[in-house]
Amino acid sequence: MDIKTHTAVLAVAAAALNCACAQDIVGEIDFAESAGRIRPALHSSGWTPRSSKRAIHNDDNAIKALGMEFTRTHDWALVNAGQRIIDWHFIFPLEHLDATDPANYVFGPTDHIIELARNAGLKIFYRLGTSIEHTEEAHFNACVPKDFAKVAEVFAGTVRHYNKGWANGKKWNIEYWEIWNEPDGIANMWCLSDEEVARFGGRGTPAARKYARDRFIEFYVTCLRRLKTEFPEIKVGGPALCGTDLEYFRTILEKCRKAGVAPDFLSFHYYGREPDAMVQNAAAIRALCDKMGFEKCELICDEWHYLLAWDGVNGRNSTSAMVKRALDGPTGHNNIDSACFTLSSLVKFQSSKLDQAYFYGCAHEGNWGYMDNYKQFNKNFYACRMFGELVRGYPNICGSKSMRDTVSTLAAKSADGRRAALLVSDYRGIEQVLRFRVAGADGAKHVSARVLDYERDDIPVACDWHDGILTLVKSEKNSTAFMVEFEFP
Repeated sequence: MDIKTHTAVLAVAAAALNCACAQDIVGEIDFAESAGRIRPALHSSGWTPRSSKRAIHNDDNAIKALGMEFTRTHDWALVNAGQRIIDWHFIFPLEHLDATDPANYVFGPTDHIIELARNAGLKIFYRLGTSIEHTEEAHFNACVPKDFAKVAEVFAGTVRHYNKGWANGKKWNIEYWEIWNEPDGIANMWCLSDEEVARFGGRGTPAARKYARDRFIEFYVTCLRRLKTEFPEIKVGGPALCGTDLEYFRTILEKCRKAGVAPDFLSFHYYGREPDAMVQNAAAIRALCDKMGFEKCELICDEWHYLLAWDGVNGRNSTSAMVKRALDGPTGHNNIDSACFTLSSLVKFQSSKLDQAYFYGCAHEGNWGYMDNYKQFNKNFYACRMFGELVRGYPNICGSKSMRDTVSTLAAKSADGRRAALLVSDYRGIEQVLRFRVAGADGAKHVSARVLDYERDDIPVACDWHDGILTLVKSEKNSTAFMVEFEFP
């Protein structure tokens, strides 16, 4: 629908709704009400400029446009072809050597990629450990380490290099250091030996899972104690569980308390299609931490993404047509339902118990990227860019309330109070006309709107604003997002 046609539809809708009753209002906004400050760390990801700087791969401007706060270093080795970076087995390739000797480390490639991220304005959240290893039953990098103390020493050498200048290093004062990733992913991230698998009757048996968990927690406590002893000023935590396993977290906290150490944060992941789920998961973990006396422990969801089914994304048991629909259809992995899920989640995070959140992924093209294999931006790029614009330009949160389960809103003002913005994400809503009662904007001299939907990518669109009522019209009865901006004299 072009803007002329959309304007005509809007005019008809607005006229028909002038006498509408209160039930037609889907949300209330009050720009005169102060509701806190935007928390930028909740808008983070694993995206960073790549090591290859050929023009076709130069992602610097796109990364900067997303307006994210932190980047998490997990899986970077998988999307920087041929680069031996980040993962502990690349930094310290010969495990039998002395971990206290700087000559045994290879930091150069990792120095380079982290510097690119810093130059893009991103803060570093460093994952200590390894990238995911999809090698079926043969594992090489994601095996349970043989010597926990030595790996802890390698981790200490890594922190020392980047924060203290050790081994011809840097003084970058990286604050957040995460121990491992998805240790409950026993098939690709924390893999028992063949002998252990045989002993427990299989990799996924309850006995094998408990043994793997107990071994990881021993490793976790060893590394946590080692790092906090030498570097009390940094924040160390993890373990980036696949989901919200409260029993796993409870056991970690118990073992930490017994060892006399405390994680600075707990981290976990979420892949699904319910924006409220991450908020509820964080609340449950917060309650557990507080109950166990870890009130200062931060909560970080450091991988999250819209997902209908793993089969569709990875092509397991699926035809080509099914995979294409699962990725590119309106409800697909990188299309408009995904984008509005992303925006609704980002809005909800601001009032949640989360301290940080990282949209996955790290890849630039494809299933987990912000553009397709033809290097065209996908809907999630526009969603993240839209939210980044709000985070950077409107730091002061204002009052907002939604009357619909599908509609999420975030209202905010600029630092000087001369501009205001309203982000609206209608995730799978079927109402075509969205009307908001807006207070505190009577003096606005200009009101403009942009739309993100199945056909349009964050482009200008008409809106109706009079008598304190803002009316936005969707082109179809499906997921749609709007960014509305108000200018004051």
